[in-house]
Amino acid sequence: MADTGSGIDLSATGIASGTTTDARATDPVDATSAGAPAPGRRAWHAGAATGIGSLPGDSADEATRTVAGELPELPHLVELPDRGVGADMAGRTAALLVEIYSEVVPSGWRITRRPGRDIQRAKDFLHWDLDAAQQHYEGADWVKTQLCGPWTLAALLELPNGHRALTDTGAVDDLAVSLAEGVLAHVDELSRRLPRTGVVVQLDEPLLPSVLAGNLPTASGFGTVRAVAGQRAAEVLAVVTETLAEHPRIAHCCHPAAPLGLLRAAGFDALSLDLTTVGSAAARLDPIGEAIEAGMLLLAGTVSAVSGATSGPRTSLQTWASPILQTWDRLGFNRSRLPDIVVPTPTCGLAGASADWSVRAMQICRELAQALQDLPEGW
Repeated sequence: MADTGSGIDLSATGIASGTTTDARATDPVDATSAGAPAPGRRAWHAGAATGIGSLPGDSADEATRTVAGELPELPHLVELPDRGVGADMAGRTAALLVEIYSEVVPSGWRITRRPGRDIQRAKDFLHWDLDAAQQHYEGADWVKTQLCGPWTLAALLELPNGHRALTDTGAVDDLAVSLAEGVLAHVDELSRRLPRTGVVVQLDEPLLPSVLAGNLPTASGFGTVRAVAGQRAAEVLAVVTETLAEHPRIAHCCHPAAPLGLLRAAGFDALSLDLTTVGSAAARLDPIGEAIEAGMLLLAGTVSAVSGATSGPRTSLQTWASPILQTWDRLGFNRSRLPDIVVPTPTCGLAGASADWSVRAMQICRELAQALQDLPEGW
């Protein structure tokens, strides 16, 4: 690979841009066949509730123990950004990249030629989180892990010249391949530590709508980065989803303009959305219905991610269920299908919540999952 023009010769990494480990087409995949459970292991989504990923606090052991107790059907590897540099979204994912390294500069994370203490700190945090998962999730049928998707990562990481990696086509390709290999190695590590547990992979793409709209600011702040075409975006995402084809793959984007059709075409098995923002407009509902009809599952964000934002101590379970039930009814689906398709979650990560609310939010999600099995009369 030639120099990308970014000031860093990525050919030295030995990673060939555009290479994938699976030649499958990027058509929608039936979620019941992806990551098929071993004999005796239930389907990953059956009767489950889960979290988006981030939590308040700085103790991996304490947070993981709490998740194991509150979300036993689908616990997730905890993310604790309160710990500081290296525990943030970009640093956590950068720690997994294969032969692409980063360091912290005043403006954020920047690609560099060799690993340093910043990336080592990020690796240490992730290692401690894996230690906690190994201790507290033993015996679970499934566990979920979450990482930045390639477009959000390319928007957050800077090239050595200070511009977003997003501005360099070759750098984006290299990041996607490096990310795919790194996430696969991470999943293998989780599987080694939890040998009887399946691994579900969630890719977080909160910045994908901005990437597609071309409204991310440039390094100077006087302009915006050129918009990326939808087909190109799907192709880059597919580099990662195809590499992870043997595992259930979730796309998380709580942005109101989440490109659901694009994510479906990129090969994901499930969508993680904030249902409280969907409303009744056909333009918002139709892509969700099309995804479900294509066999995708829905991680339904319905519980407030910030204590006190839309809740009170007396908020009923039925009220929390309303975004799910209203969306479902507007789509015209039979409610008997809910337990097979819907996984209740908070609307987004809980890092900004109080410790008490983060626990209560997980409890509500679990209660919702149980209620969907046999909806109470009157709901």
